[in-house]
Amino acid sequence: MIMNSQTQMLIQQLKALADGTRLRLAALCCHGECSVSELTEIMGQSQPGISQHLKKLYDAGLIERFRDGHRVYYRVPLRAASGMGRKQLLGLLPDDEPLLTLDTQRLAEIRIRNAKPGPVVSVDREIHRAILDLVLAKPIGDLLDIGCGSGRLLKLLGKSARRAVGVDIDANARQAARSALMIAGLPNCTIRHGDMYHLPFASADFDTVILDDVLFAAEEPERILREAGRVLRQGGRILVLTAVDARQPAILEKLLAGWSAKSSMRLSPARRVPAKSPLWLLSVASPLAVGERK
Repeated sequence: MIMNSQTQMLIQQLKALADGTRLRLAALCCHGECSVSELTEIMGQSQPGISQHLKKLYDAGLIERFRDGHRVYYRVPLRAASGMGRKQLLGLLPDDEPLLTLDTQRLAEIRIRNAKPGPVVSVDREIHRAILDLVLAKPIGDLLDIGCGSGRLLKLLGKSARRAVGVDIDANARQAARSALMIAGLPNCTIRHGDMYHLPFASADFDTVILDDVLFAAEEPERILREAGRVLRQGGRILVLTAVDARQPAILEKLLAGWSAKSSMRLSPARRVPAKSPLWLLSVASPLAVGERK
């Protein structure tokens, strides 16, 4: 009698993890996405050899891979595994194994050494509190941060999300975000290259979407809102964060309301943070039901 496909995959996964190097690689990929060059440096082995080990882990369904610029990254998938095999197997990795701990420390050191500083953004405690009050009113679920920069909001909200994805077009910002998220201990967060007009995700893929001060710098803000709405699940919400700078809050609020209406979005009244002399506007947009659209 031939074993079913799930049992055959389990055997393949057990064989893949039976090798010491592959076990260490899998443990590293549990902490977030890792490039081949990073893994090669940590392991002290040749790049072709590490690539072969990664291929076996990938073929066994234990890790996934994606390209970002010239680099290919590997990580344990964020989405729930089919069945319990992968989750149970990787859950057996010991937390107190000195070699695995040392590997993780080396990865953090490499990230700190290689990360190029992203744009400096001043965010005080008051806007952090306002974001948390607004977003944590109901479960975040799967979170998408459009224009994530160095990952400041992912670090703030990542622990409360089931899965968190940040997209940005700036390679230096993405590299800085990966380092920050790994050091913060947020393996459920991932960083991807993405165009906010053409997001690399399926429709209805997220419960919460953040637009982090991107609309007023965009040539077509309405397209961004519509694209954010496309990847939003029914009942989801879009958090719109806007820096006031030297602009009049009332003018910004009027523009946001107009863009939202043209994008078939309902926009909540903006919260000014702080209330006196605001530095930020914080609003929530949600797609109108089909019958409500003009």
